Amino acid sequence: MRVLRTIFRRKLRAFLTIFGITIGVLALVVMGSIAEKLSLLVDGGSTYYADKVIVSGMSGMAGFSTEPLSTDLLGQIEKVDGVTRTSGSIMMLLEEDPSTVNLGIPANINATDFREIGYETFDSEVVEGRALEADDRGKCVVGSDLVTKLDAEVGETIEVRGKEFEVVGILGKTLTAPDKAVQISLKDAQYLLVGTLPAAIRDSAEADTLITSITVFLEPGEDPNEAAARIEDRIDGVKAMGPRGFEESVTEPLKIFNQIIYAIAVVSLLVGGLSVINTMTMSVSERTREIGVRKAIGASDGAIMRQFVAESAVMGLIGGLLGLGLGAMIAAAGNQAGAASATELFLVTPRLAVGSVAFALVLGVLSGLYPAWHAARLDPVTALRYE
Repeated sequence: MRVLRTIFRRKLRAFLTIFGITIGVLALVVMGSIAEKLSLLVDGGSTYYADKVIVSGMSGMAGFSTEPLSTDLLGQIEKVDGVTRTSGSIMMLLEEDPSTVNLGIPANINATDFREIGYETFDSEVVEGRALEADDRGKCVVGSDLVTKLDAEVGETIEVRGKEFEVVGILGKTLTAPDKAVQISLKDAQYLLVGTLPAAIRDSAEADTLITSITVFLEPGEDPNEAAARIEDRIDGVKAMGPRGFEESVTEPLKIFNQIIYAIAVVSLLVGGLSVINTMTMSVSERTREIGVRKAIGASDGAIMRQFVAESAVMGLIGGLLGLGLGAMIAAAGNQAGAASATELFLVTPRLAVGSVAFALVLGVLSGLYPAWHAARLDPVTALRYE
């Protein structure tokens, strides 16, 4: 309590110093929560790609493509060495003209041929209703991030690309791609996909054979990166991507993006640290006679240093806690505002929360070291004569 009383002896100056730390931590929490959300999405993708290969058209990127492929490729790819199973799927954007700025995965429609059952290890849980079945028509399962946007309830209908679908299930939150997917049957997806094709090829397209990507499951021990290379060598007109391709096209660019985000936030916090140095230096100057009295009655240099370092550390801690609280509130408000458009951008994780407050505390301690060292070196006689 004595430390707090000393800090708030100059209330306005203490408030402004703590406010500087608070703003820095707030920036770190808000911007860091965006980086955390993106990192979790990419981690989910890395897990998904860890043991398989995704085949798409030549225009595909990170396994996502709307370029039509034929189901005839399934059998051709299964003849490649090391391949044990293939599964065709369709992935397309939920909105024909997406206008919302989205830093993560866009809302999408997803459908598979169910050939992955027994091979796919990446699973998402249905928390309401039931999972989609192969013979379902006009039915869908909705990802958790799209529930508010689509006003989805089990037993009710939603509109997907101009067609009504009955909601039979709601997926639990995974913090990965399925959160933004509406799952429908492959037949329904093929019908929707045909409608997106240019008029010149729409009439001649065989809807029952259309897919947009193929998931390739491998024999135990097979290297997915080598398998991807073999598939591209054997099959013309496709792009095959394993975990290395995902790493190069998604993970590495995201790391740079996250580093930029954190760098901006840390610079904001360092500016707050400068205000602590300024405040503590002024405090030492104003309390020179007090320091002289304390040293004259026996206070050691270490005791003087601990006193000033403790004060700067407490200011850093208070600013850190206030910044964390405000940052978490802004993140929650941002997610609530974005729920209607399925753009929940923020995720305040425990490591971000603890790291932000710890960084503010360490910054407070470091910022107080020089003023404390200067105070401890004051000569008591000179300090007592100071006016």
